[in-house]
Order: sequence, then C-alpha cells, then structure tokens
Amino acid sequence: MALWYTEKQTPNVGITCKVNKTYHTEKTPFQEMALIETEQFGKMLLLDGAVQTTVKDEFVYHEMITHIPLFTHPNPKKVLVVGGGDGGTIREILKHPSVEKAVLVEIDGSVVEICKEHLPEISGALDDSRAEVVITDGIKYVREHADEFDVITVDSTDPVGPAVGLFALDFYKDIYRALKEDGIFVAQTESPFFNDDLIRRVFKDIGSVFPVARLYLCSVPTYPSGLWSFTMGSKKYDPLEVDTNQIPELDTRYYSAKIHKAAFALPKFVEKLVESGE
Repeated sequence: MALWYTEKQTPNVGITCKVNKTYHTEKTPFQEMALIETEQFGKMLLLDGAVQTTVKDEFVYHEMITHIPLFTHPNPKKVLVVGGGDGGTIREILKHPSVEKAVLVEIDGSVVEICKEHLPEISGALDDSRAEVVITDGIKYVREHADEFDVITVDSTDPVGPAVGLFALDFYKDIYRALKEDGIFVAQTESPFFNDDLIRRVFKDIGSVFPVARLYLCSVPTYPSGLWSFTMGSKKYDPLEVDTNQIPELDTRYYSAKIHKAAFALPKFVEKLVESGE
C-alpha cells in the first residue's frame, strides 16, 4: 500500500507526495517536526505540517536568500541568520570569502540536530569554523546585538506559531539597529498568490524603516504556489545598482549574475502589491 503526505497550503489547496520512508517524528517544545523521504523530492523536513525544505529543490531558496544581499553589500564580513536551522543558508553564506563569521540563531535546537543527522548535504556547513550556532529566541538575540552585522537574513517558517514575531514592524526596527551603518536585511515573505496581504503589509513596514526596500522572486516547487518572494531592506546599497559584471562565479545551481537583477523584474500583479497597495 502506497503512503502519501499532504500539506494543506491553504484551506483549498494542497501538495501531495508519495512517501517512501519516515526517518523521524517529534513534538518539540515549539512545534511538530518530521523528516520523511519522498519519491519526488527526496528527504523532506516538515514543521507543523508545512514543507520547510527538500533535498531536491532547497538550493533555489537558499541561494536566493543569501547571494543577492551578499553580492549587494561590497564587503560582508559578519552575517546573521535568524531561523534556518537546516543550515542551508549558512552553507551558501560561507561560499563568500569575505565572510569571517556567520551566526545562526535558531529557537528550536531539535531542528538543528535532526538536520545534521539526516540532511548533511544541507547542514554540513554548520560545522565550519566560521559558523556559530546559537539556540535561542531570534527576536531577543537581534534586540541585544546592536550595530554588529553587515547582513541579516530572516530564514523563517510561515508566520504562525513561534515565527509570528518575525513578521512584525518592531522586529524590523530592531534589525535596523542590529545592522552596521551600511547593513542589509532580507526576509522570506511567502507567496504573492496566497499571501498578498502579508506581502503588502511587510513591504510597507520594511519601506518605513529602511531607505531602500526591494522585493524579488524565485520559483520553489514545494512552496505554496511555487512562486516565492523575498523582501530586502537596505540602509545604503541598492541591489539594482550592483555591477553584475563584477559578480564572480560561485558553485550555484539557480543564482547567477543575470538572475541577480532579473529576480527584481516583477509581474504586474506583484508590482501592484508593492507600489500601489492594490
């Protein structure tokens, strides 16, 4: 008998995958966690029933949340990741030779341990000498570390449960203070098809805090609708003004110098979300 897993991405839409094996299930102090093997996407991490990452398509998300801000900043040395316990964002950050320190702040230590055990291809860089893993509340950590980071990425789960505060205006103000004078911040901001109200609100909030606010897109098959957004707030540097001829080749599968600016070419319905508020 075939086993299938379904994530209800909205009350009316879901994604269903054939399951070959269950590696781990656990109710942590923060959330329900499962690590399964799917026929189509390989190993898949689930938190509170939502797909967080898969071996098949994780590279898209992790490359896009990191390389665009890191190549927008001329010399990123110290980088903070809030969330992202699977380690994929740290892996991509450490591909940049200028980075001297990458701090991962994850509220749920069980996520880090399970990913290190079952997803080494994603989490392996957590053992790098330049990486530091701190198990604590990311909101509290950011509030307590002013003027410290060149780049901050918020690699959060959906805006429910422990991640709700990561989509709040007060948190963006704390991030501003935690960044150095020319710092850059980026957060995943969900699907423009299913989360238009959230994107509209978050973009407005980030634009009220940072002089430069930009939204960009990529395609992640296992995320709701397959079209995913990121919102960047920058104190000084505009990703659209980067000289892409100076971007070196990295070991990437999605991100490239051409993608760097192309990702900001928004479909009209997304433009309306961030420009006219319609």
